[in-house]
Amino acid sequence: MLPQNMSMGIEEITDLDFSVKRVGTPTLESTLKDVIFVDDNETVAYCADPAVNAEILAKGKKVPAFLAAGPRRQLYHDASWTRAAIVTCGGICPGLNDVIKALVNTLYYTYGVDNIFGIQYGYSGLIPSYGLKPVILTPDVVDDIHTTGGTILGSSRGAQDEVEMVKTLERLNINILFTIGGDGTQRGAHAIAQEIQKRKLPISVVGIPKTIDNDLNFMEKTFGFETAVQTASPIISCAHNEAKGCYNGIGLIKLMGRDSGFIAAYASLANSLVNFCLIPEVPFTLMGEKGFLPALEKRLSQKHHAVIVVAEGAGQQLFQESEAVLDKSGNKLHNDIGVFLKDSIVKYFKFKNIECGVKYFDPSYNIRSTPANGMDSIFCLHLAQHAVHAAMAGMTDIVVGNWQGYFTYVPIALATMYRRKIDPRGQLWQSVLLANRQDRYW
Repeated sequence: MLPQNMSMGIEEITDLDFSVKRVGTPTLESTLKDVIFVDDNETVAYCADPAVNAEILAKGKKVPAFLAAGPRRQLYHDASWTRAAIVTCGGICPGLNDVIKALVNTLYYTYGVDNIFGIQYGYSGLIPSYGLKPVILTPDVVDDIHTTGGTILGSSRGAQDEVEMVKTLERLNINILFTIGGDGTQRGAHAIAQEIQKRKLPISVVGIPKTIDNDLNFMEKTFGFETAVQTASPIISCAHNEAKGCYNGIGLIKLMGRDSGFIAAYASLANSLVNFCLIPEVPFTLMGEKGFLPALEKRLSQKHHAVIVVAEGAGQQLFQESEAVLDKSGNKLHNDIGVFLKDSIVKYFKFKNIECGVKYFDPSYNIRSTPANGMDSIFCLHLAQHAVHAAMAGMTDIVVGNWQGYFTYVPIALATMYRRKIDPRGQLWQSVLLANRQDRYW
C-alpha cells in the first residue's frame, strides 16, 4: 500500500516528476577524500512496498523515486570562485542557527569556499530598497550560535519580487543560494530558481526545509519538530499539576499546528497526562451527543480533572464563515481556538452550574524560540551537509528531504504541492486514541 500520509493513488504518483534540475553539467573532479560518493543513478523509492512497485512496473511505468543525497564525484561550482549566500525566512524555529553553522562549516572546511554571506531578515535582505547589507559569515562568526535559539540573520514573512532578488544575487556575484524555511519560503525559492533559469544564470538554489509543524510534503521529518515535542512535555505536566490542584480543574494547552496536528499528537504520546487531543484533521463539535463539552463533563464527573491539548488549527469549523484573511506568507489566518475553547468551557459549566477551574497555556513563542535539542542538532547538521553537496554539484530548485530513513533531494515543486497531514485512520492517530482513551467519553 502507499504511505498513509499521501492521498494520491498510484496513477497520480507515477505522473509526478521526481527529476532534479542542474544549472549545468558538472565537470570538475571533487577533491574530497575518504568519503562515499553517491552516483546519480542511486535513488530512494517513494514506496517501500515491493508489491506496489511491482504493480507499477507491470503497468509499464517507472517506479517513482527520489534522487539519493550525498557528495558527488563531479562538481559544477569551483570552490575558489564560489560565493554562497544563506537566508532564513518565516517564523523562527529551533535549529535555525544549527543549520546556518553547519552550512558555513561544510562550505568552508569541506569544500574550501571562503566567501559566504548571510542575507538579513529573510527575502527582504535581497531587495535593495530595504537597505539591509549582507553580513560576512565565517566559522569563527558562527562558532557558538547553535547554543541560542532563533536566527542570527533575522527573518521575515512575505513574498518579494523574484526579479529584484535575482538582480541582487547577480550584483553580489552569488552563485549558490541556500533558503531555510517552510513551504512559503520554498515557493519563493522556486520562483527565484525559475527566474534564474529564464536569465540563464549559473546560480544554484537549494532549500533546507524548516517547518516546526512537520507538515512539509514528501519528507518524514523537518528540523525543530523533535525539540517542539520535547519542550511541550513539561508544559503539559504543569497543566496537569494546575488541573489536579483544584476541584474539576482543567489544564488547556494550545500547541502549534496550523493545518496539521503532528506536534499535538506526538506531545500527547510523549506525555501521557493528556486526556483529550484535538487536531485539525479530526473535526469536532461542542454540543450534542458527540459534542466535546459533554465529553469533558463526563470526564470531570469521573476524575475531577482533565488535560486538553489543542492544535492551533483545530476546530476552525466552529467559527462563523468569514472572508479569508492571509498573513504575509499567504497562509490563512485561523481563529484562536485556544481562547474560544477556554471561553466555551467556562460558559458551559457555568450554565450547568458545575464548579470548574480552567488554566490556559499558550507556549508557542517559548517553544519556537528555544535552542534545538541534541537529535534536532544532528538532523540539522545532516540536512546542511547534504544541501552543500547538492549545491556544489550544480543541483538547483530542490530541497533536502528525508524518506524511508535516507536523505534525498526533492524538487521544490513536489515538496510544496500540499501540506502533509495526519491520517485519522493511520497508526499515529490510533496510537493517540489508545494512549489517552478520549473516545470513552464520547
